[in-house]
Amino acid sequence: MSSKIYVAGHRGMVGSAIVRRLQAEGYDNLLLCTRQELDLTDQHAVEAFFASESPEYVFLAAAKVGGIHANDTYPAEFLRDNLAIQTNVIHSAWKHGAKKLLFLGSSCIYPRDCPQPIKEEYLLTGPLEPTNEWYAIAKIAGLKMCQAYRRQYGFDAICAMPTNLYGPGDNYHPENSHVVPALIRRLHEATQSGEAKVLIWGTGKPLREFMHADDLTDALLLLMRDYSSESIVNIGSGQELSIAQLAHMIADVVSFRGELMFDPSKPDGAPRKQLDTTRMEALGWKARIALRDGLAQAWRAWLASESAHAGGDAVSQ
Repeated sequence: MSSKIYVAGHRGMVGSAIVRRLQAEGYDNLLLCTRQELDLTDQHAVEAFFASESPEYVFLAAAKVGGIHANDTYPAEFLRDNLAIQTNVIHSAWKHGAKKLLFLGSSCIYPRDCPQPIKEEYLLTGPLEPTNEWYAIAKIAGLKMCQAYRRQYGFDAICAMPTNLYGPGDNYHPENSHVVPALIRRLHEATQSGEAKVLIWGTGKPLREFMHADDLTDALLLLMRDYSSESIVNIGSGQELSIAQLAHMIADVVSFRGELMFDPSKPDGAPRKQLDTTRMEALGWKARIALRDGLAQAWRAWLASESAHAGGDAVSQ
């Protein structure tokens, strides 16, 4: 358990889940740097870090992420920052002798209107969803860089493409968060303030698949140990439901008893995004956390985090 492992983005939802799992399994030689300690968009800083530390294994979970509003508001940052992070880490990991790197992508790399469930080979077969194309293009570039470094240099870089994620450590920013934390926060606050109605972006009709970050972590560790190929691997839960159904489930979790209203003037995003996970399941993995149970856990983790930041007692449920 002495392997030197660098988890890029260890304070994020996925990175922190990876760290928890590695520590639980006895790995005690983890390299963890905050953004203040190491700016991954700074080529020279990343080069110096890898030259000094020489990690053996790299989980590249660092990225600039956000929901539809954030993607639409900060397209340059989503493209520029993610390209910089990926390029710097992948190149330096190869240059300084890392044994293996796992690049974390996203299901948004696939065409907006491709057949469902989405197979890995559907990549680059059609136009992307316009509401998150900047992030998607950056992620496509990252996975292609991994494939190119494997082909040209023999670098053991592998690529995992997870579905929509949620869990402890998620981003609950009131404007820039993804749909699950956005709804948890909005509906919890509405419950606390006694609001009678909550307005939700879009029609509520798009279908989405959601997976807990701990399920993803199980898959990532399995891939790091047992998988070596340039072929990307989808990781999904198979738990698909509409945004409206998700909103009602979260309302039940946080005990919101008011009315949910939908705003069709706001963008929906892709109509459906369910991943085909045949390749991942053939390796012996399957998601295990039921969606409602995971949502309740995520909500409680957020309440605990908010309470800790406030320095007070736990927020009442």
